[in-house]
Amino acid sequence: MWKEENNKLQQTFTFKDFVAAFGFMTKVALVAEKMDHHPSWSNVYNKVEISLNTHDAGDIVTKKDHALAEAIDKIYATP
Repeated sequence: MWKEENNKLQQTFTFKDFVAAFGFMTKVALVAEKMDHHPSWSNVYNKVEISLNTHDAGDIVTKKDHALAEAIDKIYATP
C-alpha cells in the first residue's frame, strides 16, 4: 500500500529472493523510462523500497507519481 508522507509516495515491496527483486526493478525501470519519470529506490536482498515525487514540480507528489505507482502495482501483481 502506497503511503504519502513528506511529499513522497512510498512503498516497500518484498520478494522471495534477490533475483526476483532485481527482476522487478528491471521491469519498473523500463516502464519508468517510457514515462520519463524515474523513482528513487533502494534494494537490499529481497526488499525494494520506492519513493516517488516530481522533481521538476518542486519535489511534490503529482499525477505523474500516481500514474507510475499504478504501473508499479501492476508489475508487482504480475508473476
